[in-house]
Amino acid sequence: MNDTTVPPAIRDTSGQDRVLDTGRGRMQRRIAWALGGVVIVAALVFAAPSLQRALSAGSSISASRLVVAEVERGLLVRDIAAEGKVVAAVSPTLYAANAGASTLKVHAGDTVKKGQVLAVIESPELAAKIAQEQSNADAMQADHLRAQVEARQQRAALQSALDNARIDKTAAETELARQQKAFEAGAVPSMQVDRARDSLQKAVIALNQASAGIGLKDDSLKLDVQAKQLAHARQLLLVKDLQRQQTELAVRSPVDGQVGQLFIAERANVAKDAQLLSVIDLSALEVQMQVAESYARDLGIGMPGEISGNGQTWKAKVSAVSPEVVNNEVAARLRFDSDAPGAMPKELRQNQRLSVRVLLDRRDNVLTVRRGSFVDESGGAYAYVVRDGLAVKTPIRLGVRSIDKVEILSGLNVGERIVISGAEAFQGAAQVGISR
Repeated sequence: MNDTTVPPAIRDTSGQDRVLDTGRGRMQRRIAWALGGVVIVAALVFAAPSLQRALSAGSSISASRLVVAEVERGLLVRDIAAEGKVVAAVSPTLYAANAGASTLKVHAGDTVKKGQVLAVIESPELAAKIAQEQSNADAMQADHLRAQVEARQQRAALQSALDNARIDKTAAETELARQQKAFEAGAVPSMQVDRARDSLQKAVIALNQASAGIGLKDDSLKLDVQAKQLAHARQLLLVKDLQRQQTELAVRSPVDGQVGQLFIAERANVAKDAQLLSVIDLSALEVQMQVAESYARDLGIGMPGEISGNGQTWKAKVSAVSPEVVNNEVAARLRFDSDAPGAMPKELRQNQRLSVRVLLDRRDNVLTVRRGSFVDESGGAYAYVVRDGLAVKTPIRLGVRSIDKVEILSGLNVGERIVISGAEAFQGAAQVGISR
């Protein structure tokens, strides 16, 4: 077999060949590079604010952790809402006027009228005392009458003495005149005239004394009689007061209403001033509510309010505010407005629970924002305004605050959005990024 050798193939130069660029190809590449550069520059321009915010914000907080509200202009109503209970404005408790055995005439829950006898107390001691004092009054009346009789007798005796003195004076004058005529006729000596003159002077002195004595004695007798009369009158007043106490042993209802609580049992012996029972006047109901101490200083008597319950709403006014703080709360009472229709509901009951709302203030056309934790966290000194994905710390000044809104005095404008809750995560930073 003959070997046949195949000569190796001769390489060509095609691998080293190269297509020469034409002018049109170079132009297309330049345009492509230019367009790419424009796109990159545009992207950098549009991303610059985001990059700047990301670089300026020290941290980033998710928007889901924040509550944002918008600043608005409108009505701000400050009010207090709480739960209250119905109480009777007039609920007198009746007491025993004297000690004794009690007899109840009514039961708890009975409807009573004003003046109706509710209980009777038997007091033998009071009855005996009345009889004794009445006897003393009768005795004093007899003393008064006796003093009047004695005064008339003594006055008559004094008048008799005065009349005798006048007669003696007249007789002395007549005797003196007779002696003087006799002396002038030479029938008697001058001594007789002098004696008659002395007798006249004595008669004049006796008359003056009798006249003065009857005046003084008359005044004394009048004072004695008046003293007896006053003593009798004083004793009659004592008897009258005891009779009043006896009348009060029949305990009567001071108002129209219902018997509330009975504090004694039937036929029980009670002491003086012991509690007997209470009467509730259901025609004069009020609602008592507990108000937080922070709102209590804004409450005032006469403020308007609303009472809701049983599917109805009644107008009311604040009638009383307690001056005492108990457990950080103040008790206040609202009275149904007597001028409003249906002012006194008939279907309410003592201690029934109702919803109460008191209007503290009403302001129109003011800047407001929904109330949130930022009010307490910052003390109203600043808020975080949301702008372009950033929460910017902004100084503000707050005004009055209601349950759901707060007034903005300065620092914010209508339409701005602020973080009202969750800003504690910002830790007081000047700017914080907000991520979606």
